[in-house]
Amino acid sequence: MIDLRSDTVTKPSPEMRKAMYEAEVGDDVFKEDPTVNKLEEYIAELLGKEAALYVPSGLMGNQICLNVLTDPGDEVICDREAHIFNYESSSPARLSGIQLYPLDGKLGVLTAEQVEPYIRTIAYHMPRTKVIEVENTHNRAGGTIWPMENIIALKKLAKKHNLYYHLDGARIWNACAERGISPEEYATHFDTVSCCFSKGLGAPVGSAIAGSKEFIKEAYRVRKAWGGGMRQVGILAAAALYAVQNNRERLKEDHRRAKHLAERIKLNPNLDINMEAVQTNILLFKPLKMKQAEGLKLCKEKGLLMTPGTIDSLRAVTHLDVNDDDIENAANILDEIFQ
Repeated sequence: MIDLRSDTVTKPSPEMRKAMYEAEVGDDVFKEDPTVNKLEEYIAELLGKEAALYVPSGLMGNQICLNVLTDPGDEVICDREAHIFNYESSSPARLSGIQLYPLDGKLGVLTAEQVEPYIRTIAYHMPRTKVIEVENTHNRAGGTIWPMENIIALKKLAKKHNLYYHLDGARIWNACAERGISPEEYATHFDTVSCCFSKGLGAPVGSAIAGSKEFIKEAYRVRKAWGGGMRQVGILAAAALYAVQNNRERLKEDHRRAKHLAERIKLNPNLDINMEAVQTNILLFKPLKMKQAEGLKLCKEKGLLMTPGTIDSLRAVTHLDVNDDDIENAANILDEIFQ
């Protein structure tokens, strides 16, 4: 079975398992797990932030950041296809009592000129705009990368209006690998950052958030309140540390394979793909003569797993557990099903 459902389906490599087996552990709630401490220090330095915090998931990471940066009744501006708007179980409202103001970006990217009119004026009957959120790379736009000029322009806008600026960097590693920009170069523009270890990097679980020491001190309290405090979790942190130290450069291989698959899809007259959006490891494409659900079902029967993308598209994601032969076979299956 060729599994292109997500880059979260990977399994730990023998080398990663060895690192996990040999991990030195302690009680992380007491901040006594040396492997977790090492991971957090490494991530803080990598992102150029004062401190970092290991969390069980990317969703928890994003939501802790938004919770600390806001008060109930505040508002966060984001792209309409953002992960925090579509895939986080309404957590901003359920956990923090805040609302999101989604805007229509181009391939997931917003401009400062587009955002500024939607920053609320101060009035008792309106919510307060508190945060601008960026997702880089952008999942539902097809793994697209935010241009640095847009990031910087929104940073200036946030500063102008005294707003916080949050980066959902679940796949920031992909942006770094593809553009040759360091994690710190991206992260320096944001007040808070979340990043994931269990997607393209191949760790089994976990994310980190980073920011100022004051921010992380409060984030630590929220993590505990939400059930995210873990004990001898160095076994998992070791996998994350191995992943971020060893698997970042190889992400270019995933991007190369995704682009090859996209070129094959482009040749099929019964499939539609926007090649401008093919930038990293996520592909979104539409069947023109078949329903989404039927296409997924038939592909599965032939040995190819994918997921729904946007409303009428299919989604395929390359990762470290698929090789060139898998991609060629996947392309052949697509040609057979959508002929």
